[in-house]
Amino acid sequence: MYTSRMLLLLVRHAVTPVTGKKLTGWLPGFSLSEAGRQRAAELAETLAPAPLKAIYSSPLERCRETAEPIARSHKLKVKINQNLGEVHYGEWQGRSLKSLYRTKAWAELRARPADFRFPGGETIREAQARGVAEVERLRVKHAGEVVLVCSHADLIRLVVSGYLGLAIDLYDRITVPTASVTTLWLGDARPRLLNLGAGEKFDELWRRFS
Repeated sequence: MYTSRMLLLLVRHAVTPVTGKKLTGWLPGFSLSEAGRQRAAELAETLAPAPLKAIYSSPLERCRETAEPIARSHKLKVKINQNLGEVHYGEWQGRSLKSLYRTKAWAELRARPADFRFPGGETIREAQARGVAEVERLRVKHAGEVVLVCSHADLIRLVVSGYLGLAIDLYDRITVPTASVTTLWLGDARPRLLNLGAGEKFDELWRRFS
């Protein structure tokens, strides 16, 4: 399956004023907070030594605004990719997380997430298939390169669990902090998770792929 190698950096967007409070989903108009913009700038500095060849982003503002400082430091353009966007939460988007926690549907999601369909949206399984399929397309397109994708916590967790062979029902055991970097090595053999949700510098890793 893996005939082309790629080092993939999965970056979760930085914080917005409603991160952790509201399920914004695909709703427009949710930009980074001041703290989020500062963290995005710090992340760009951390990733400055990375030999990036391409940067892709979810279409949503919070991801684009996180990816843009990184792209500027590498003199690259952010390529918008719909398939790397947020899970389609359907009618749940825009609702507060507190209100969702009290619903029977939330309990069903927590108990059996794999095939839970968000009302008017997609299933967790469909979101994973979308994300992994797009990463596979990028892996072929960017063989031998280091590529960054700025996306969302759930999609990153689903992509990681897909490559690790982790049951979808267990995907939410993975934690991906805001403005963090998760690194996957997709090579000719089995994929490898090099780090998960890290914020530290990666000098040794960059030297290996420069």
